Amino acid sequence: MKRVLIITYYWPPSGGAGVLRWLKFSKYLREFGWEPVIYTPDAGETPGNDPTLIYEIPEGIEILKQPIWEPYSIYKGLTGISKKYPIYSAFINEEKEPSVIGQKVSVWLRGNFFIPDARKFWINRSVRFLKKYLEEFPVTRIVSTGPPHSMHMIGLGLKAHFPHIPWIADFRDPWTSSDFYDQLMLSKWADNKHRQLEKKVLRTADKVIAVSWSWARELESIRDRPVRVITNGFDADDFRNHRSNLDNQFSIIHAGSMNRNRNSCILWSALERLCRNHEAFRSNLKIILIGPTDYTIFESIERRGLTTNLEKIDRLPHKEALRRVCRSQLLLLPINRTPNDQGRIPVKLYEYLASKRPVLCIGPLDGDAARVIRWTHAGKVLDFHDESGVSKTLWDCYKDFCNGALMGLTDEIERFSFSELAKHMAAALDRPI
Repeated sequence: MKRVLIITYYWPPSGGAGVLRWLKFSKYLREFGWEPVIYTPDAGETPGNDPTLIYEIPEGIEILKQPIWEPYSIYKGLTGISKKYPIYSAFINEEKEPSVIGQKVSVWLRGNFFIPDARKFWINRSVRFLKKYLEEFPVTRIVSTGPPHSMHMIGLGLKAHFPHIPWIADFRDPWTSSDFYDQLMLSKWADNKHRQLEKKVLRTADKVIAVSWSWARELESIRDRPVRVITNGFDADDFRNHRSNLDNQFSIIHAGSMNRNRNSCILWSALERLCRNHEAFRSNLKIILIGPTDYTIFESIERRGLTTNLEKIDRLPHKEALRRVCRSQLLLLPINRTPNDQGRIPVKLYEYLASKRPVLCIGPLDGDAARVIRWTHAGKVLDFHDESGVSKTLWDCYKDFCNGALMGLTDEIERFSFSELAKHMAAALDRPI
């Protein structure tokens, strides 16, 4: 088989959406003649672990690991949070607001000194290690996947040593147009440095891949060459033998991290009004939040008097979370209210499709997530400000639930299965120029 080196920060036992893309591609690429070789940190600072994902690592795959040092102990000391407290790239504070002064100092340091990110100290060490490895054990292609974008800097460093090996930069999220880039309190020098590195990566890589159409256009404007779209997806194997009965209550679930940019105030307001006007609705309603959730979401729920309807689950193994999704009546998909919201397609959307339960998406009507939902007839998309539309959709879904008629309708979702997407990724590897 042809060998492809995959440089990824996220790999089991790390959990979360960042792991799934290349864990699943690694599973299926072998069917198309590509043997993955994984390069990943030894014990990185990840938001949470899911040891069950270890069992999904393809048998016999080669995994290279190197120790990594990250300055998160400095951040935790400045903000006064526990050393055991996980760090989230999307600025999620689960339990309390860290020290305001300490947080501002740490964010300023992160943005202005740790460029492109806090994993920068792993770049040179990784390039040295992989240079020696590749001299002895050659590969046909190199893939870097980010964020963190330090992974792309490793790819850039290897390209300088091995110009004959095509390098593919896989962007799961943008760089300078990311959700939180404008929160980094960047100096003019630091902003220029980020943009210079971003441009160098985009213009040096032999091929660039994005996960959504809008983000591909953004990257193309910097690259001055086409950017290919290969979306995230779902693994059909994760949904086999799911025979769970649906919840008896009108359950609305959100599975995955929810930062304050996803806090939909019009949703909680609509639910409050329906509960106030319909006692049966209140008694049947269950709001299920699985995964890291910013404390501001709980404050919004409490203000609307919905706390008694809330079931909060900190974390679940991936497949157990999917079982809860498949049992739920309605699947919640709030899109981040940020400047790059057009291209935001949460990974969970594809797994929502595979569950075949109806989706309620609150976000831009002309965004890429809305595009996927319209293609597949998976549910309803309402604008960030359309409280009456959200309220009507919830009430219609509730009436269907009461009549046993709340069904999911999904068409042509196979195009988003990882077994199908791997075919496109293999084609990108076969023709990287």
